[in-house]
Amino acid sequence: MTTPAARITFSDWGWRYAERDTWAVRGVDLTVGPGERVAIVGPSGAGKSTLLRAVAAVLPDEPDPDDDTAAAVQGTVLVDGAEPRAVRGRVGLVMQDPEAHTVMSRVGDDVAFGCENAGVPPAEIWDRVRSALDVVGLDLALDRSTTMLSGGQRQRLALAGVLAMRPGALVLDEPCANLDPSGVVQVHDAVRALLDETGATLLVVEHRIGTWLDLVDRLVLLEPAGGVVADGTPAEVLAAHGPALTAAGVWVPGSEPERGSARRGTRTPPRAGGSRAVDGVGADASRPLAPEGSVLLEARALGTARGRRQHVGSGIDLDVRAGRVLAVTGPNGIGKSTLGLTLAGLLRPAQGMVRATPPLAGGAGDAPIHWSSRQLAARIGTVFQDPEHQFVARTVREELAVGPRAVGAEDVDERVDELLEAFGLVRLADANPFTLSGGEQRRLAIGTVIAARPPVVVLDEPTSGQDRATWQAVVDRLGALADAGTAIVAVTHDQDLVRALDADEVVLGATGATAVGPTTGVRR
Repeated sequence: MTTPAARITFSDWGWRYAERDTWAVRGVDLTVGPGERVAIVGPSGAGKSTLLRAVAAVLPDEPDPDDDTAAAVQGTVLVDGAEPRAVRGRVGLVMQDPEAHTVMSRVGDDVAFGCENAGVPPAEIWDRVRSALDVVGLDLALDRSTTMLSGGQRQRLALAGVLAMRPGALVLDEPCANLDPSGVVQVHDAVRALLDETGATLLVVEHRIGTWLDLVDRLVLLEPAGGVVADGTPAEVLAAHGPALTAAGVWVPGSEPERGSARRGTRTPPRAGGSRAVDGVGADASRPLAPEGSVLLEARALGTARGRRQHVGSGIDLDVRAGRVLAVTGPNGIGKSTLGLTLAGLLRPAQGMVRATPPLAGGAGDAPIHWSSRQLAARIGTVFQDPEHQFVARTVREELAVGPRAVGAEDVDERVDELLEAFGLVRLADANPFTLSGGEQRRLAIGTVIAARPPVVVLDEPTSGQDRATWQAVVDRLGALADAGTAIVAVTHDQDLVRALDADEVVLGATGATAVGPTTGVRR
């Protein structure tokens, strides 16, 4: 049975989140006909995700005209002429975090979950489940544990759950942002198969638009609080608005950075010396410096594990050096994030050891896992894959001040103001961190860590959710930190980041860690 494709209509539509002065998106006039495939692009913070959430009826707040701090809406958004809340089953939403969709412990149950909640007759559900898994190319046992799936498999599982519901429209919010190259291909091909099978309407948001150009009919450019500024076929929009797209932060095909473009020689020269040595809490730029290339952290015969039983890495030998960038890459699910957290002193090694050398450890001992939170904050800063997991303050400004205050910095306000400007967060200084877009939250999380100026920074997917312009801001800041002597460890799928930072690369695989490139942080 084929479900009719949905029509989506925005008429002068806008949305302002609760306790925010500025509108997330405003003045949008856009009609997407049944079966059309449309990509929405624009700078970080332009309201692209808000647009998709409106269509899927999952915006978090209810407008209240009598409350100035409540969410506010203008205009209308309709699905088949009705308010989205009245036709919830007509739209299927897939977001960028693969784990966010997984609600059941077994593959079959996860795909069936939406159908069961929608009251689909039990006799029909499992035929839908098997058919959906077949369409997205997931040849897995129905009782396979969802915890054993890679990121690409989880996103295809989410697509299967949506397909089983038989929606009239599929809306995708950066579905490939956290995936390795193989996972990107898997999800792209699964979406193609789903659309070919159902003829559903498609709305997709992605900063790296090249992934979807062969699937979409239209390219729509949004401007922050300015509505639609370009709308046409991909070829027409790219030809007529190429410079505007680049300026708006869209990754136009062919705009990849050169190797080392974010390192020394392309910006203001760094101060002389290397990383800050830390004898106690309260490090700053006036402290003695360790020479560039000095080993600050070393891992020997390191084994890592998620929890007590799920070992995900073994036999890893590597050095983290002052003034160098070490990129940890590899397929989804191989243990990159776990390695990053272990190096950062937040997870105990399952085997072997992680040792801090004297320039980093000072008087704190050589095992980061045993350091106090204050000792760790002054020495190793960590940006989690899910930024909201590390927010503790009520406003963006207060959040950026937490780290410097914790290490006893005297120039807290200066550091905060500089980072607000560098990461494009000035207009959001008084906003609640949890109301920011995904890309804004990630930049804030990076800012909160580097504001404390630790000698070692470990970041998990630091460029996820960034447009081309904010990507450049993040990468330039990481390059400047490395030039000034900070040791950077970046867990990433982003090969553009690896090139721009001229990073040493460690590729994790089933047989261990492999060094890539002319220089390496991996001991052979």
